[in-house]
Amino acid sequence: MNLTSRIWLAGFCLLISVACSQSGGSSKKLAFVTNNAADFWTIARKGCEKADAELADVSVEFKITSDGTAAEQKRIVDDLLAKGVDGIAISPVDPDNQTQMINDVTKQALVLTQDSDAPNSNRAAYVGTDNVAAGRQAGELIKEVLPQGGRIMIFVGKLDARNAQERLQGIKETLRGTNVQIIDVRTDDTDEVRAKSNVSDTLVRYPDVAGLVGLWSYNGPAILNAVRDAGKTNQIKIVCFDEADQTLAGVRDGLIYATVVQQPFEFGYQAIQIMAKSLAGDRSSIPASKQVFIPTLVIKRDNVGEFTQKINGLRGRS
Repeated sequence: MNLTSRIWLAGFCLLISVACSQSGGSSKKLAFVTNNAADFWTIARKGCEKADAELADVSVEFKITSDGTAAEQKRIVDDLLAKGVDGIAISPVDPDNQTQMINDVTKQALVLTQDSDAPNSNRAAYVGTDNVAAGRQAGELIKEVLPQGGRIMIFVGKLDARNAQERLQGIKETLRGTNVQIIDVRTDDTDEVRAKSNVSDTLVRYPDVAGLVGLWSYNGPAILNAVRDAGKTNQIKIVCFDEADQTLAGVRDGLIYATVVQQPFEFGYQAIQIMAKSLAGDRSSIPASKQVFIPTLVIKRDNVGEFTQKINGLRGRS
């Protein structure tokens, strides 16, 4: 091989090496970790997929926590770190007891919290609902549907989760000084059978209960089904959160007064976009507060049809 050929070959190899390093070597591995397996997260996945499609130098892994425990979340995170993930957006099940885990992860990867925050951790930012404000919205709805007051029971998966604590805080703030009395808060550890059983037990134990409030996405359907089984759909007022199919159908049929909905599509989309930009050195999308709030919406009978059509589009339904 003559000198000219060798120079040409060396130059060609250099070009190939640079191209490979630019295409494959710079790709960032990002992950989005849920706190349960509810349908709510199907919409968040769509947001992650949209961001993934828009970002050429990013690959996104969507991880579902099937049993809703902190232990499973840790197993998922450990596996992601072993794969060399660059950024993780996680919805911590038990923020106080997971703070140290999150701090440990931040030593190896960028960490955002989403849906449920861990504000005392070293996470870079929180992306999701202002849950105190959302709780206040729910409190206003309770006041509307029970203008004379009455006793209510509140249901949620876990009170350890910060989003549950903050929604409850907002509700209590709004109901303070009214004739609405909160009997108690019943938890179900994200067990949907137990969630319904809690409602059924409440209806038997407190026959004068006037309203039932569900703080997590599956609580709305659990409340509605238990109330139907008890034959009390015209007696009990229901306010809940999120956009489960049965919840939206209940609002449409006038069986659920209203639901406060988040925008999980934006949780997924914004979390991936923020991580990608941050890892590229651009932190302009993270405010000084380190909180990126996605507004909540109130869905009642007059706007449930339009909202259902929109949300079904995000779910890939006709």
